[in-house]
Amino acid sequence: MTARAVRVLVDEPAIDKAFDYLVPASLGDQVRVGDRVRVALGPRRVGGWVVQVGVEPPPGVNLKPLARWSGRGPGPDLIALAGWAAWRWAGRPASFLRTASPGRVVTGLPAPFPPVAARPPGRGTAGPDHPVAALAAEGLRRPVSLLRLGPATDPAPAAVAAAARGHALVLCPTAVLADHVARRLRAAGVAVAAHPGDWAQGAAGATVVGTRAAAWAPVGGLAAVVVVDEHDESHQQEQAPTWHARDVAVERARRAGVPCLLTSPCPSLEALGAAPVLAPPRGVERDGWPVVDVVDMRGEDPRTGLLPPRLVRWLRSDRRVLCVLNRTGRARLLACRACGELARCERCGAAVGQTAGGALACGRCDLERPVVCAGCGAARLAVVRPGVTRVRDEIEALVGEPVAEVTGASGPPGGARVVVGTEATLHQVRRADVVAFLDLDQELLAPRYRAAEQAMALVARAARAVGGRRRGGRLVLQTHVPDHEVVQAAVHGTPTGVEAAERARRQLLRLPPVTAMAELSGEAAPAFVEALGAPAGVEVIGPSRGRWLVRADGHGALCGALAAVPRPPGRLRVAVDPLRV
Repeated sequence: MTARAVRVLVDEPAIDKAFDYLVPASLGDQVRVGDRVRVALGPRRVGGWVVQVGVEPPPGVNLKPLARWSGRGPGPDLIALAGWAAWRWAGRPASFLRTASPGRVVTGLPAPFPPVAARPPGRGTAGPDHPVAALAAEGLRRPVSLLRLGPATDPAPAAVAAAARGHALVLCPTAVLADHVARRLRAAGVAVAAHPGDWAQGAAGATVVGTRAAAWAPVGGLAAVVVVDEHDESHQQEQAPTWHARDVAVERARRAGVPCLLTSPCPSLEALGAAPVLAPPRGVERDGWPVVDVVDMRGEDPRTGLLPPRLVRWLRSDRRVLCVLNRTGRARLLACRACGELARCERCGAAVGQTAGGALACGRCDLERPVVCAGCGAARLAVVRPGVTRVRDEIEALVGEPVAEVTGASGPPGGARVVVGTEATLHQVRRADVVAFLDLDQELLAPRYRAAEQAMALVARAARAVGGRRRGGRLVLQTHVPDHEVVQAAVHGTPTGVEAAERARRQLLRLPPVTAMAELSGEAAPAFVEALGAPAGVEVIGPSRGRWLVRADGHGALCGALAAVPRPPGRLRVAVDPLRV
């Protein structure tokens, strides 16, 4: 019998090429497309994936045998999807296949779970008569649909509706939400495989629930795909390639010929452009938003700073209060009390902030100095823009009890009634009676083209922690622009005003998703930009602080132009669809 030859894509960052190898007789017919193997590549052994079986080797070429079979991996559908994703996000197929592979060796798959219809509604479940489940079932009759839900509305009924069609793939932005959806599915009688631990069961056949990486999880007998909170930035990979789970899910569903349902309380413009919108009855959607108190800071006494009387009343109550302020440290901007000059770095000129230790530190060049005015030498500085540490101290003095501080680098706040911190607070604390944004203008007026969309997502996350109107919680928004579309959207419980205003701005400025954009950075970026040139329909902007923006009318032109340029030696980061520019 003639030995079989297979083609292997090696898992090496600098090599984007497949090589042919012989299958040893000891493996017989065991090797399939997608399996993980180890092969000899020069003097080393490296891992890789079988991407083709039954390859005809060139005449006169003696192929090396596979060094080892390392277990099952992603199937042919995910290998093809990885090739598309490598083009779409200017990456390498190996990086996506790595995500699609199990974390441990899988030598065989268990028996698949038979698809079963969800049980009728009961305690903790959602049946077909549930308004969300009914809308989800309607949306699942289309190739792609977008279901708009209030932030406190449980998305689990949508997942139950998808599982009623067969084995589904459900993507959630956080592990906490994924665990909740998995519990609700099991309560409805659905066999669930939690990704990544149940990789093998999912590949055999089950409804797979997980976070971003589960977009690449194999699902035996895939019948539907659901993306919960498609707007959430957690769905996008921060490291390059900057793929987005929503876009991967939509493309995967299209290739499999199954429906894809997106859910969100504040849909992104990308999702709005890709799918028709379904919304529950107005009362149901409104109940998914809490009562919102807008504090117009223009009418407050400036001496109260970020703690006006209306907020102090909540702080001194017996309610659990979360105060959100996206400024770490003690003070982010100071001015001399004697001469009024802003405290700036003597080396680079940037504004300096005050650290928790009391020194002045530059966030740009890391230079530190004592608390002394560089203009007149005075040692008394006034805080113009306080950070969370200073605000925590002020609130602690007001309420007379310990106040917890939470940032991205700290742990959970424990049992503190009042918590002050950055937006990480909304990830660390699941439930609160009041969430107050001390300076919402910092988010609304941020110098980013997605500022309003990101601020709306942050408000929606806070609304989920507070709960709907009937729970009795409060969302407090302190702002100098109370008429801003994000503030009004929270007050009225509908994001349509934000969508309209954002779409008009993006059209005017030719920003995504009206156009497609990529950000280039790294030591090899100048050489890459020079090699890229100026192809038709592609615009290169920059450099600005060592970064270039590449813009085109669509992803076809943008990704095609990026793929046509060979990668120069050196570090190069290509971020397609950057979120914070």
